[in-house]
Amino acid sequence: MSDKKPTIHRGRFAPSPTGPVHYGTLIAAVGSYLQVKSKDGEWLVRIEDVDITRRVKGADTDILKTLEAFGLEWDGKVIYQSKQTEYYEDAVEKLLSQSLIFPCLCSRKQLAESGNLIYPGTCRRRSLPESKEHALRLIAEDIDIDFNDAVMGKQTQNIKRQCGDFVIKRRDGLFAYQLAVVLDDALQNITEVVRGADLLDSTPRQIYLQQLLHYPTPDYCHLPLAIDSAGNKISKSDGAAKINLDDRERLLVSVLDFLGQKPPAELAQSGINDIWSWALANWDVAAVPSKAQMQPVTGQK
Repeated sequence: MSDKKPTIHRGRFAPSPTGPVHYGTLIAAVGSYLQVKSKDGEWLVRIEDVDITRRVKGADTDILKTLEAFGLEWDGKVIYQSKQTEYYEDAVEKLLSQSLIFPCLCSRKQLAESGNLIYPGTCRRRSLPESKEHALRLIAEDIDIDFNDAVMGKQTQNIKRQCGDFVIKRRDGLFAYQLAVVLDDALQNITEVVRGADLLDSTPRQIYLQQLLHYPTPDYCHLPLAIDSAGNKISKSDGAAKINLDDRERLLVSVLDFLGQKPPAELAQSGINDIWSWALANWDVAAVPSKAQMQPVTGQK
């Protein structure tokens, strides 16, 4: 893979199959679709099931059917992270060849009891091979990662002091999200990542990995989160309500309003295709708010 960005615009929607589509999922899908389609680009769908322990049977099929019901058409075939293992292994080998990885024997309990928010470097001097059960951590260098987010503005994070050595392969042998997402975005030639703001803090680690592996760095756009009355993120893992497909026109217009697009009230009485026509003609990423907002109560069941 080259470190030069491809000329065609290519975005992606990458849900985890841990439950049905809820309002927050729909926000990410609609925002990522409009951002790339407004540039006449391609919109890909990837099922992020690298953590097979969290998969819910049938959730991937439900997600895809819901996207289709909302008129969201993806380009190319759907990629599953669980089928990408060989690429993740190759990346680990490249990092090993640069002496950037070490085995970590620390358990989550030990790390929690240490009281350190950042990994304290306990196992940094260990080397491979290691016979005991271990995770693989990437050495975090003392460098600043800067990037400009299309919604959240300029972001800066020091990898060593604000992140620390982070896991790229877990003790159970599964690859970590941070590594998998970097490989997948590079393999699919993604030019802009549009996703929820809960992943904003992960972005510097991903850019750091891109630099080490000589992959191009896409542009980033993090969308505001939908929160409940207690200020908590709406999420599948917390049992968020499945969206009601019988109310999809009103729901789609609600998402456009959530994203700051100011759709006319009467648009909710239109068909799905007409709503998309309006949305694509009027999409303005500069109007997307940067703060989390309360989730509307409409369209749930």
